[in-house]
Amino acid sequence: MKNGAIQSAIATAILALLFGGCAKLAPPKDPYTLNVHMGAEPGTLNPITATDAYASAINQRIYETLVDRDYDTLAVIPQLAERWEISPDRLRFRFYLKKGVLWSDGVEFTADDVVYSYERIMDPKVACAHLKVYYLDIKSCKKIDRYAVEFRYSRPYYLALIFCGGMPIVPKHIFNDGTDFNTHKNNRHPVGTGPFLFGGWDTGKTIALVRNERYWGKKPEIRKVAYRLISEPGVALQMLKKGELDMMGLREIEWVRQTGSKKFNENFYKNKYFLSSFSYIGWNQARDFFKDRRVRLAMTHLINRRQILDKLLFGLGEIVTGPFYIFGDSYDRSLKPWPHDPARARQLLAEAGWTDHDGDGILDKNGRKFSFKFTISSGSEFAERLASILKEDFSKAGIEMNINQFEWAVFIDKIQRRDFDATSLGWSDPDFQDDPYQIWHSSQINGGSNYIGFRNAEADRIIEKARQEFDLKKRVAMYHRFHEILHNEQPYTFLYTMPALAVVSRRFTNVIVHKKGMNFLEWKVRTDQ
Repeated sequence: MKNGAIQSAIATAILALLFGGCAKLAPPKDPYTLNVHMGAEPGTLNPITATDAYASAINQRIYETLVDRDYDTLAVIPQLAERWEISPDRLRFRFYLKKGVLWSDGVEFTADDVVYSYERIMDPKVACAHLKVYYLDIKSCKKIDRYAVEFRYSRPYYLALIFCGGMPIVPKHIFNDGTDFNTHKNNRHPVGTGPFLFGGWDTGKTIALVRNERYWGKKPEIRKVAYRLISEPGVALQMLKKGELDMMGLREIEWVRQTGSKKFNENFYKNKYFLSSFSYIGWNQARDFFKDRRVRLAMTHLINRRQILDKLLFGLGEIVTGPFYIFGDSYDRSLKPWPHDPARARQLLAEAGWTDHDGDGILDKNGRKFSFKFTISSGSEFAERLASILKEDFSKAGIEMNINQFEWAVFIDKIQRRDFDATSLGWSDPDFQDDPYQIWHSSQINGGSNYIGFRNAEADRIIEKARQEFDLKKRVAMYHRFHEILHNEQPYTFLYTMPALAVVSRRFTNVIVHKKGMNFLEWKVRTDQ
């Protein structure tokens, strides 16, 4: 689940604006520029240290890897590598690089860049714990010659090809200058091999990309991409309707109530599709409140997920019970969501020792009140409304919940430092990898992505063993058992998998929804409007 943290980046907007009509779009100043809404600013554009979905969306157009996934089949296909060889024991992966590929500054891409990037990922000084977990079993990454590189594994890993082949690659000649990799100046001025070049970053306003005219592959028709940084979705929607934006993700209320007119649909495609992602409430098990499994299960029983889905999200998503893609093999659909059952919740809390001993209406145990902080991003309207509902429902059960809101950068810092009692976030798995190590293995509690401190010996064994199981049927059985453990332990209250709700201007054609999502590199530009 690399690049896992995702955020709604939603703020309250003026409702009167949202219900406006949609006039005929004004002709764009430059029909070959794609204007994309981005709800928050990425922290960095270094593909090795970046963790947020915003950076990923931009970096995938600037940087490339040795292999990629086919948008329709998800099969592994060549990108910067023209071919590869895998030893019979699956411990050696040799990649033969395309020749003549240039970084955007004109320097040729070679095996030195691959080896250098691997060394940075494994460097303990480099802030990329989310990546390191996928390369722990690599013994060496060695240059064979200028256009060949070889990875050697200490033990087989069923996702080895996609991870060593999909490793982020940065230019050695740019970063190997003696300065700190984490704060390097090119983290805000990336140099890549991809179809687009970095075109500028106006902080708080726009990040621009321009077409790479020396690109080794097929050049897109779109010549420029402007990521417009707009925190208020209501404002972004009005800009979309005026033709100032060409593409954005909609909130559920906008999809259902504010973009259904005939004129809107004459001007825009509305595409709804599911990817591998889910939202959750995480209970920090380093806190005394949530160490007990009975308490975590009680919290889940107190949450009316169906009502929240229907009320806040217009019923567009599906309640999930585990971390895997809900339509994939690893997800065990026989496990049903825990029901909304306040009576059972009170019983579990009492069994765990939480009762109202002093009659003040708040549960207590050993003289301590059940009063905790729910930490959320101040930019997420869903999280804010969810928090209000939870606060009221928990109070009925004698639990006091205080809502702590922080702007995105501070919020993420608190999550990464484990400075929270409970929180609401989400994970995405853009390549449908199904490897839970990064989020759930106990080794990732300190420094990794196991932010809530989940620790289970059987789960660890399953995660480790499944990595070496190449038989799909056997691996699925392991993951079903792992799913069952999470369902019973409730380290998260799993909430929903929500469809992507994407709007694209009809001044582009060939806008196709693939299994992997949309790819604007294949879009055609209409110039007859």
